[in-house]
Amino acid sequence: MKMKSVRSPLRTLSATLVLGLAATAVRSTAADPQLDSWFTSASGRYARVYLNAAAQSTGTAVTTWSNGSQTQSLPAYSGVQEINASADWVYLRTTGLGIHTMGPWSVGFPNLPANQHVLYRLPRHPTVPASKTLTGFGSIGYFVDGVAMFDSRDAFYWNGSTETQGSGNWNREAYVNEGKTFDPAYAHQENSGTYHYHANPVALRYLLQDHVDYHADTRTYSESTGPVQKHSPILGWVRDGFPVYGPYGYANATNPASGLRRMISGYQLRNGQHGTDNLIATGRTQIPAWATRLYGNSGNATGPAVSASYPLGRYMEDNAYLGDFGQHLGTDFDLDEDNGRFCVTPEFPQGTYAYFVSIADDGTPTFPYNIGRAFHGNPTGAPVTTLTETVTNHYTGGAQAPVQLASPEVSGGKVTLVWSAVEGGTYQVETSSNLTTWSAQGAPVTATSNLAGTTNTSAGNPNFARILRTAVANHDSVTNSTTGGGTGGDPGGGGPTLSGISPVSGNRGTSVIVTLMLAANSQPPPPPAGVNPTSATLGAFPGTKLTRNGNNITASFAIPANAPTGPVTVSLVFPGPPGMGNVTFTLANGFTIL
Repeated sequence: MKMKSVRSPLRTLSATLVLGLAATAVRSTAADPQLDSWFTSASGRYARVYLNAAAQSTGTAVTTWSNGSQTQSLPAYSGVQEINASADWVYLRTTGLGIHTMGPWSVGFPNLPANQHVLYRLPRHPTVPASKTLTGFGSIGYFVDGVAMFDSRDAFYWNGSTETQGSGNWNREAYVNEGKTFDPAYAHQENSGTYHYHANPVALRYLLQDHVDYHADTRTYSESTGPVQKHSPILGWVRDGFPVYGPYGYANATNPASGLRRMISGYQLRNGQHGTDNLIATGRTQIPAWATRLYGNSGNATGPAVSASYPLGRYMEDNAYLGDFGQHLGTDFDLDEDNGRFCVTPEFPQGTYAYFVSIADDGTPTFPYNIGRAFHGNPTGAPVTTLTETVTNHYTGGAQAPVQLASPEVSGGKVTLVWSAVEGGTYQVETSSNLTTWSAQGAPVTATSNLAGTTNTSAGNPNFARILRTAVANHDSVTNSTTGGGTGGDPGGGGPTLSGISPVSGNRGTSVIVTLMLAANSQPPPPPAGVNPTSATLGAFPGTKLTRNGNNITASFAIPANAPTGPVTVSLVFPGPPGMGNVTFTLANGFTIL
């Protein structure tokens, strides 16, 4: 039978969760779309790749890979690993690797994805400037699965005599020219291994239940053929702070009772339809009006004649904006020049500016795909190297994710426990009848996905159980392992980390008093206040006079005059639960000997 549920989880040292065998964990609900729209449920799962069509056919994915240029020699966790925020910024930490299985890519495509160790900030309060900023190369935002968003170009343009890398008046479209190199999720990667979407992120939309079907026999995706049942979810955030939604919104931008429909782009191929000019007849003698407004030139730049080698649609500028041909936003089409509109959405009932993914009826991506050639708002978002202000942590995943234990199932005198896990993590179930004496139940469990479980934990009819994560397999951390754990990140080795140290350096031949800081949200959590550390080391040098004040521990270190200079790892050891050994918190290269 299933035991009655109560809401009273307890924590102890190194115990990810301690629950009565009739307990369930409670999950809080956030109310801020910039913080709670991120898709994090599989952040404890290794990223996976189908290396070729045969592997896709058999479902044989790998967690490490190399082609000689991009190498993922250790597994890396997929997608979003941490969300922090201040009053002005949201900070995203992501590996940039898809939650879905990535690949395969076309035969001969040279690139493979790799962990990008991204820390990216997005503005909390977007503003709209008087003049627009063109999108640039590289990431112009991030999708909620932590995958990079690129603009609609493929980094080549017509320079007047040939196509070359860079930007100009006639910029080649990525989907049209590179689509054959996209995987079934409509994504690929450039030579640094940055996995990214240029167009309709169909695998993410499937995960978010946005009117997309997955075909298990072919491991591919397609647009659902039935009626649309709900407004598309937020798929990502552009660096100007505005959201990107899937293709389905309210028919009337400000009336949620107006029904649902696919959002119609304001762009039309310049083929003579809907009043546009016909480049097949006239040739590429001038760029369209929208491009003239953005590029600031006369618009008479000449491109190559339309031909089999340079077909219509090859360039972004082969598309016209219908507002320049007597048609009207909100009546004849839904989306403006930036591929968005001001509207109400489920997440923004009072209204927001929002971009929408552009597709045809059958799901084929259509220009301008995710956003237009310019940002609607000020693109102040950007990658950063570290956090330089006080932030509040709103989510920590991957190797640092807390465990969520499902309701225990009791049947035939046996108890089955299932919990959210970190792939490659090792867990020990312990039981107790008094919350004081604990006994290990069964062998340690090594998680092979982001769920783990065990049965027959009812020996002695205990009242309580706890799940202890005792180790995490070596992996490629989202943070740079040479710079330490930072704020809540893991250093790559799988152990718990210190959140900081002060001071960060000291001279040879001196004694220094160092404060070591434990993160309140670390996994395992900080030991209870009454538990004191047994030792501390600064590189090879032991600490003395250890004193604990909350989550701060001070220690004195004597640095020999002949000590090697350079960064060293700091370690702090606490006694673990009975039978589980010690718990060591570290900060890789956290202190520098001068």
